[in-house]
Amino acid sequence: MRKIGILMESDFYENEIYYYQFRFAEEGYEVHFLTRLWGNKSITFLGHELKAPFYCDESFEGMSDKELDSYSAIIVPAGMVADRLRYTEDINKIPPASAFMKRTFQHKGIIKGIICHGLWVMAPVSEVVKGRKMTVHNNLLGDAKNYGVDYVDKDCVVDCDLVSARTGAHCYLMAQEIIKQINQQSQLWY
Repeated sequence: MRKIGILMESDFYENEIYYYQFRFAEEGYEVHFLTRLWGNKSITFLGHELKAPFYCDESFEGMSDKELDSYSAIIVPAGMVADRLRYTEDINKIPPASAFMKRTFQHKGIIKGIICHGLWVMAPVSEVVKGRKMTVHNNLLGDAKNYGVDYVDKDCVVDCDLVSARTGAHCYLMAQEIIKQINQQSQLWY
């Protein structure tokens, strides 16, 4: 498993996304940006700070368990990505991105990364983070407590297969920990 998936939508934090692109590739990982394509073959999203364009043509919707298992890590990034991805056309159904993350949490061999406002995508499936040690952006502390998260006041927190970081500016800490966790898991398999 040498793939890392990063959820993507408009209003992403450019510095974080660019950092992941290069840092994970530097370690030999394929970096895949996954989104809802909303019936399109591809979408160009715009960043939050600089309005930088970002081309995306891979979807998490319809991903098989076999394909999901090919990922070493799945990351929900900072910015407004999670808020945009937690949209659902049918209010009686869990948003596709939240359902995808719930499935991802069932795969213990996949490292889950949630940073900053990424926690929002977990709102409809908060049971998967209930009781887990996490840090969150200060603005989301009330959300985290309502989800039952065991809040830790640090910039980056590891709880087994879950790595969380406080803000997008802490992406380097989260990337370090994700790489470390993947390497530790790899050593267990051999």
